[in-house]
Amino acid sequence: MSLSKVLTRAALGVQAPLVTVEVHISNGLPALTLVGLPETTVKEARERVRSAIINSGFTFPAKRVTINLAPADLPKEGGRYDLPIAIAILAASEQLPDAKLGQYEFLGELALNGALCGVQAAIPAAMAALQAGRQMVLAEQNQQDVGLIQQGETLVGKHLIEICAFLHNQNTLTVAHYHPDTHMPERHDLSDIIGQDQGRRALEITAAGGHNLLLIGPPGTGKTMLATRLPGIMPPLDDQEALECAAIASLVSSGNLHHQWRRRPFRAPHHSASLYALVGGGSLPRPGEISLAHNGVLFLDELPEFERKTLDALREPIESGEIAISRTRAKVTYPARFQLVGAMNPSPTGHYQGTHNRSSPQQVLRYLNRLSGPFLDRFDLSLEVPLLPSGSLSKKQQVSESSAEVLSRVLAARKIQIDRSAKVNAHLSNPEILRWCQLQQEDAEWLETVLNSLGLSVRAWQRILKVARTIADLAGEERIARCHLQEAVGYRSIDRLMIYLHKSME
Repeated sequence: MSLSKVLTRAALGVQAPLVTVEVHISNGLPALTLVGLPETTVKEARERVRSAIINSGFTFPAKRVTINLAPADLPKEGGRYDLPIAIAILAASEQLPDAKLGQYEFLGELALNGALCGVQAAIPAAMAALQAGRQMVLAEQNQQDVGLIQQGETLVGKHLIEICAFLHNQNTLTVAHYHPDTHMPERHDLSDIIGQDQGRRALEITAAGGHNLLLIGPPGTGKTMLATRLPGIMPPLDDQEALECAAIASLVSSGNLHHQWRRRPFRAPHHSASLYALVGGGSLPRPGEISLAHNGVLFLDELPEFERKTLDALREPIESGEIAISRTRAKVTYPARFQLVGAMNPSPTGHYQGTHNRSSPQQVLRYLNRLSGPFLDRFDLSLEVPLLPSGSLSKKQQVSESSAEVLSRVLAARKIQIDRSAKVNAHLSNPEILRWCQLQQEDAEWLETVLNSLGLSVRAWQRILKVARTIADLAGEERIARCHLQEAVGYRSIDRLMIYLHKSME
């Protein structure tokens, strides 16, 4: 047989489109031609595959070999096509039987000695193969990753010889399985934080309702400590959420995804991160930090130090829960349903008005204006994290609540939300807000008066209602009361700070 077909999968976002590797061997001068829109890394497969086949004890055909990666208009990159190309060449040269090839899909990079190497984006490929009713065959290095898929069977091997022996019915391949990590790193605990009761309370509300949180305060007050404790009081990922996170993470790494299985992602990019590092990009778009934080927390420290256009690019994903990246060669949509936690100083010097602040109100306002109003509107809560009162550190420290105790209340509040609307409060739509966040007439009038005095938008009004709904859920109350609204309005520190600065300049 001089013609063979082998199935594999490309990597295009979280999708894994089917690719057919066609090999035709014909008479003529020895040559290998690779077509089908391959990138440079794919073109280099000809040398890797040739060496792997020879060093595995097979014969590389001394004829004209034409390899087509179909569909031809789908860009291909990476070394993931080495194994299917090698299998197709061996089948076309009648060194392998082709009877079983249609039952499997092959994926893997080949070393020069024929050893199989792991590839990125193995989880989406294995899931797509299972949905198509076929088994994926890939490198043992991807075993822990694809073993997270709790359905079907994915086969793994170490060497091209092992795969070929399996196709000759001479041996069996190992079924991929996941080994639980018994040495999971401990999450930071809330009990480590000294004081900051209001910050702890805001963190609990944030976790319970899935809200976005902005922390404002001088250096060293515990803003970063509070932010890093948030994943520890968020509910663990369910099977679907965990698989989504693992599939996205597999696009940029492989082999170690099981270390974070069922743990909420926590991404904290440096403020020098570019726009494309945050939202994703590239000729074939890769996921950015907002997608890697899907179902978890994106923490942006030193918020005003980020480029303004970078932060403004987050506005649409925060609302929609996804990011669409369009390039000339491909358009990819990544999920990006994350909780945004920002931390910032109140002025360029890091302090409020006083002995430590050398900035004028104009300089402070210019500093804060690095953040656009529409971007600040995306925060449901903004909270001042003050310095501890004098004498707090010399007193005997009382044991504060642990993350486990707070988590129990968060889980109870989340159950109320899921039973009521099948989603957390932060994701309520406009009609759902009108239905589930109804107020007494006098409370509605009071809230409107507050909004007018603070100069807040309708979006801010909706977010206050969502936060008040979460506060009521934590208290086990069916209706939103005035005290819940007052507490929700209290978490608008950035608005009050801006008003104060404008008045100082008059």
